Amino acid sequence: IAITTTSKPTTKNLTTMPSSPTTLAAVAAGCTLLAYGASRLTKKATSSTDLALTDLDDEIFSEEDCISADDVVAIFDKLFLTMQNVVVQLSQQVQQIQMSGQMIPEAQLRQLLKAEFERALVACQAQVFEENDVDADCLEEATWEFMEEEEKYPKVKRAVERFQKLYESISGEEVVGWTPNKGKTPTAGAKKELSAEELIKAATLYFETLTEKMVEIAKEYKAAGKDLKDPKVSQQYQMEASSDANDVAEEKLKSEMDIVMSDFRAAVDKHSRVPAVGQTLGMLQIKQQQELMAAGVPMM
Repeated sequence: IAITTTSKPTTKNLTTMPSSPTTLAAVAAGCTLLAYGASRLTKKATSSTDLALTDLDDEIFSEEDCISADDVVAIFDKLFLTMQNVVVQLSQQVQQIQMSGQMIPEAQLRQLLKAEFERALVACQAQVFEENDVDADCLEEATWEFMEEEEKYPKVKRAVERFQKLYESISGEEVVGWTPNKGKTPTAGAKKELSAEELIKAATLYFETLTEKMVEIAKEYKAAGKDLKDPKVSQQYQMEASSDANDVAEEKLKSEMDIVMSDFRAAVDKHSRVPAVGQTLGMLQIKQQQELMAAGVPMM
């Protein structure tokens, strides 16, 4: 899928990046939108200079002027698809830099990747908001209001959390489930530190489960007569797989090894340069690509 709404991250910006391509590739396989305290829910905010306070009671907004749940879903889906491709580009650049033998601490890698991701997101969301005729602060308010009624608007919850997970994979920050009123969903239990050997076992379980579910979804698409080579179908598949497959893999990791994703990511960061870990993650990535290609899933 071509990236049409973001400026492509440049190799120049990443020339100091380290030699751990499997870290990004592994974690990314698996929100920066903050509340501005806006009080309006209309698509394009009315300027205070255009409307006197005495006229506010007379101002009537039609349903078409308001941001709907479907609008929020469409916007977050577009942001997700575009930024997912940015993640792929960043991963490829890290791999190229790794081949040059450059080394840098993992924490600094996270900082650089997060900065590149957010830089691309700023450019992306400006265009997406314009295309959908929405004002940023109005979208913020509408999104969080829908998220407060997640049982009533499950598609909004799914779209927002899918994007939050993508951001988590780059930043390492726990943001899934965050809302202005609730804050971050608390993680049960203390942090669990994994040894390199435990990480290898966990990574194998996670990615084999992830790949298995992605292949299963691809087969379901084919059985329904959907062509994965069709760009629109491919986008739909990417979003469904990103949510369903990751959820299944995370649940498997939790149920069989009592490991949550934040601990898994921390272990990847900590042990990524252990030869056995790097080799395992690399092999799992290659195996996943081969199985998905065999299932007819086009590579991004």
